[in-house]
Amino acid sequence: VQLQASGGGLVQAGGSLRLSCVASGGTFSRYGMGWFRQAPGKEREFVGGIRWSGGFTYYQASVKGRFTISRDNAKNTVYLQMNSLKPEDTAVYSCAVDRTPLYDGVHYNAYEYEYWGQGTQVTVSS
Repeated sequence: VQLQASGGGLVQAGGSLRLSCVASGGTFSRYGMGWFRQAPGKEREFVGGIRWSGGFTYYQASVKGRFTISRDNAKNTVYLQMNSLKPEDTAVYSCAVDRTPLYDGVHYNAYEYEYWGQGTQVTVSS
């Protein structure tokens, strides 16, 4: 499975970005997807995730209400819509595929994810 994330960039505080992650080489529609981020000097952290069917999402508290994850299984793509961005959202954002097919929830631990994309840089200026 290969994941290609895109959509990052430089944005002012309060602005918006939409990240995309396209999967290839696997059965995308059977697996939950997660978004993680890592800022310089900090550990990777869970941002949010979406169930394989798309009917359930779960977010880290600091992004809840500002970020929205969606997926289009016909396009093998998961999205991260980020609104009201803050400087503390600056990080490299990566998408990942859950290792458990048809899991009826969202995992928030990185070890629950098997395949990872290369990441896309998001920089929010104050």
